[in-house]
Amino acid sequence: MPKPATADALPLLYSYRRCPYAMRARMALLQAGRKFQAFEIVLRDKPAALVALSTKATVPVLRLPDGHVLEESLDIMAWAFEANDPVGWWHRAQSADNVELLRLNDGTFKHHLDRYKYPQRFPQDTDTREVHRAQAMAALLAPLEGRLQRESFLGGTTACAADMAIFPFVRQFAGVEPAWFAEQRLPALQAWLSNWSSSALFMTCMRKIPTQTMVDFPALTA
Repeated sequence: MPKPATADALPLLYSYRRCPYAMRARMALLQAGRKFQAFEIVLRDKPAALVALSTKATVPVLRLPDGHVLEESLDIMAWAFEANDPVGWWHRAQSADNVELLRLNDGTFKHHLDRYKYPQRFPQDTDTREVHRAQAMAALLAPLEGRLQRESFLGGTTACAADMAIFPFVRQFAGVEPAWFAEQRLPALQAWLSNWSSSALFMTCMRKIPTQTMVDFPALTA
């Protein structure tokens, strides 16, 4: 079980490997070079220490060495880049266009993504999975395709934290029906998704760690 925070402790991230919110938090910590420990939770048996830290008890949650707790993935990302962002990963994510894309991703798109991927969780919803799929496409993927046809990344010629924050959710959408997604006329988005999926950053982020155990998360390697 995780120990209480001390001044010389590393930040402790409560995480779940497949959660897109936790993915973007882990990637930001890695990209920013923040050393941290990770505790991989089991969803059906959340540790009491997590529940004590966060009333929402959903990952990611980051406990800082001074005892402060960050409960939202975007707050964790902002903290990660706060002290080490020489190329402007976080700054470039704050443009008006990127802020709007993040709002759509975490709002309308996530709403339809959940109902497309997990229709059994929403028995009262009268719309079909296909309707939610189409609405998710219109809400975010079509605007993303337009942006990425003009620029390789949401940061322009190089990636920024907006790419990192949105990618895990697009990956989740694409994974519901991979063959169908591959047939869609989204060449720029599909190339962007493939690039992120094969990146060293994402490979490191997705390394398996033992559940219910606190470990030093592996450093990003070239």
